[in-house]
Amino acid sequence: MQKLASKLVQVMKEVAYVEKRGSNDFHHYAYATSADVLGKINAAMTKHNIASVAIPEVLSVVDVITAKGSTEHLATVKMDIMLVDAESGETVTITGLGSGQDIGDKAVMKAQTAAIKYAYLLSMAIATGDDPEADRTTDEAADAKNILAHGKTETRKTKSSEFTCVVCQATISDKIKTYSESKFGRALCMDCQKRKNCVA
Repeated sequence: MQKLASKLVQVMKEVAYVEKRGSNDFHHYAYATSADVLGKINAAMTKHNIASVAIPEVLSVVDVITAKGSTEHLATVKMDIMLVDAESGETVTITGLGSGQDIGDKAVMKAQTAAIKYAYLLSMAIATGDDPEADRTTDEAADAKNILAHGKTETRKTKSSEFTCVVCQATISDKIKTYSESKFGRALCMDCQKRKNCVA
């Protein structure tokens, strides 16, 4: 895979940074849009004759209840993207995970968009200035959200930065709680996040 790897190094140099031009007016933060990331990736990969084939897999679709009491669909998708060197035929597959929530039929599409975006951001080491763990607004919104999925009760806060898993009641940190709520719609410990029957 030496030829493809050499080309990907050039692609990584060309897409090293994507400016945050998107704006979330409700939560007041800027972000790198999927369109900007894919536009830059596409230009660099076509320049170096690298093709891509996206293969999505829906991991879960569940109904969740928002803090306002409305029901929305929460989808989690795994996206495998095969990169093919058109000249040598060498291939490599990168993977991204994404979740999307929508009251209508757009949850899976939102999840796919996020999965593709983050597959490229992480695999190509693209900097945007975003740091999900440092996003206080998102953390506060997640804390305020009471998502009740599959009849599970809301997460109980035990200490200032500790919570409990809604499945096994194990103590989890605020970061794990926030991550699992964004990915699975409820607070799960790392072990329960890996169990299909817990996240389905």
